[in-house]
Amino acid sequence: MKSRLERIEKNEVNLEIEVPVEQVEAALDRAYKKILPRISLPGFRKGRVPRPVLESYYGKEILYEEALEELIPEALEHAVEENGIEPVSQPDLDVTQMEEGKPLIFSARIVVKPEVTLGQIEGIEATIPKVQITDADVENRLEAMRQRYARLVEIDPDSPAREQDVLTIDFKGYIDGEPFPGGEGEDYSLELGSGTFIPGFEEQLVGVKIGEEKEVKVSFPDDYHASELAGVEAVFKVNVKEAKRRELSPLDDDFAQEVSDFDTLEELRDDIRQTLEKVADERKKQFIREEVVKKAAESAEVDIPNEMINNQVDVMLGQFEEQLMYQGINLEGYLQATGSTLQAIREDFSEEAEQVVRNNLVLEQAAEQLDLEVTEEDMHEQMKKAADDFNLSVDEVKQRLAASGERIERALLLDKALDYMVEKAVVVEKEAVEEAAEETKPAE
Repeated sequence: MKSRLERIEKNEVNLEIEVPVEQVEAALDRAYKKILPRISLPGFRKGRVPRPVLESYYGKEILYEEALEELIPEALEHAVEENGIEPVSQPDLDVTQMEEGKPLIFSARIVVKPEVTLGQIEGIEATIPKVQITDADVENRLEAMRQRYARLVEIDPDSPAREQDVLTIDFKGYIDGEPFPGGEGEDYSLELGSGTFIPGFEEQLVGVKIGEEKEVKVSFPDDYHASELAGVEAVFKVNVKEAKRRELSPLDDDFAQEVSDFDTLEELRDDIRQTLEKVADERKKQFIREEVVKKAAESAEVDIPNEMINNQVDVMLGQFEEQLMYQGINLEGYLQATGSTLQAIREDFSEEAEQVVRNNLVLEQAAEQLDLEVTEEDMHEQMKKAADDFNLSVDEVKQRLAASGERIERALLLDKALDYMVEKAVVVEKEAVEEAAEETKPAE
């Protein structure tokens, strides 16, 4: 087999590939044997039609098409490897010669991985927020725990409802005096101030009492997911059936014993501080890694093909669909509910996708320049970590991830390159702003 590489543009090449006539004839013969069992012609038993008769009746093209499905992928794979290129999308193929007794000649126009000229990978200055865990952070976490473990107790029927009270209500909605579909509910549990209902609905229930009936007037938001209700005024007749209020436990040793494995409140406080400090430390490390790879990518020169960005958008869209599935929503339902489109979501992902591709290309080039490699020991450690995380044996993990070995190895290689850059980086901590401090706090 022969191949000739021609560079068309910076990230695009044309491969002209010639497959010897002997290979073509062998493939045509295999194509005939593959098609034969499906062929039935008058005067011949099924599967017994001679090749000349078959070609005469259907045309030789029937064998050529079958043979090309075998020949082109094999020849293209060989030519790609021989010329040392890395395609990033499906090639545009053009068969220029496929005749009896002659070699197969075809061309493949291919978008390839771009060349990367590295900038700075050592001594990168990473400026990160300086985060310190204060007594106020610990107390805020304690208060959040106190709210989470609060008991709901029934309130006096004569006591007016206030924010954070939980009401049990029946409601029925009307538009122009007529009920509308989906506008009613019974025994609905609603926490005032939670923002789960239409804007303005919950606020009008502050001050109601058990057994009271209340008319609530609201307007549906202009961007409401049900377009027929968007911007429409409605009246809800609400019956308050029950009201409960959160009763907070005092912050004492009994509370610590109730919500944790500790005997005293001070022990719980110490544990909260250690947890927050650990989270802050992990976030600090993540800040450094993000800052270092971002600056390394900014200093590098690389012309990224749109195909690579689109491929990454596909990956991100797949991940987004998985997240929706965990919430019991499919992508089509999400688009209908939000009034968005698939194209709009892809455009939203595009900028981040380009950054991900740029970062990875720079890390790959750095790994090559630094002669980094992933060892069997590295792979074993990764499998062992996964086994510990999922409570499986290492052999079980290896079996389950057998098809993902190349992807895992690439991820480890990129991590090694980034580890090197971080080790050589100059870290500068600045005084933390309030927003940065909030990021260190685990979600409740």
